Order: sequence, then C-alpha cells, then structure tokens
Amino acid sequence: MTRAWTVPALMMGCGVVVAAVTASDGAIGGAVTLLVLFALLASVHSPLVFPRSIGAEEARRRSAADGRPVIYWRPGCVYCLRLRFRLGRGAGRAHWVDIWRDAAGAAEVGAANGGNETVPTVVVAGRPHVNPDPAWVHERLRRSA
Repeated sequence: MTRAWTVPALMMGCGVVVAAVTASDGAIGGAVTLLVLFALLASVHSPLVFPRSIGAEEARRRSAADGRPVIYWRPGCVYCLRLRFRLGRGAGRAHWVDIWRDAAGAAEVGAANGGNETVPTVVVAGRPHVNPDPAWVHERLRRSA
C-alpha cells in the first residue's frame, strides 16, 4: 500500500519545496499556484482517481458472472491514467485490480506479459489485452451492459 502513495508523496514534497523557495523570493501568488499545481498532479497519480480496486480472484469471479472486463493497473502509470480518463463514467463498470496491492493480480499480469508487469492489462472473456485502445475497452464495457 505504501508503494502506491510514493509518487504522489514525492510530488507533494517537491511542490512544498518549490513553493517555499518561490515564496521566499517574495512571489506568494506564484508559490500558491505552484503548490496547487503539484497537489493536482499528486492527486491524479494517486489511487484516488481510479474506481475502488478489488482482488484478482474477486474480479475474475465477477467478470465471469457479468461479462465485464477486468482492468489491471498501478498508480502512477500514465497509460492507466489515459485509459481511466478516456473511459469517463463508464470506468466504474469495469473491475479494477491494483497490481501493487494484489499479488495475485501482479502474477496474472506477469503471466500474460512474459514476466513483465505491463499495465494496463485488460482481460476480456479470459483473454488478456495489453494497453488496448480506450475506445476498444469502452466498446467492451458497452456490450457487457
């Protein structure tokens, strides 16, 4: 769980340092703007942006029952962010598994990608797809509705 918050914590730490230096130069407005910018970047790279993660076992079970895709992701992954934002409100209909929180999910992604933890890996009907086009995933979500 700590690993998922490393990037956002580093971004906030850098933001505080940069804002402090800027404020010490007398540019309070610039310091506040920089701090807000770093806070936004930190929040986008945090697990808070993604729908609630479940375990890989539960995701597979739910997917078998409702036909919805399972999306394996990790915080800080720009491709995962791209997929999440492009899916919009439909993202909540998929089953999301954070591979940094779930060892079984990490193992499944590794098995699908020759040992690499390449994300996002989307599993539809038991078949993995590595970094698929968000429009393709959106279509699979629409079909499963």
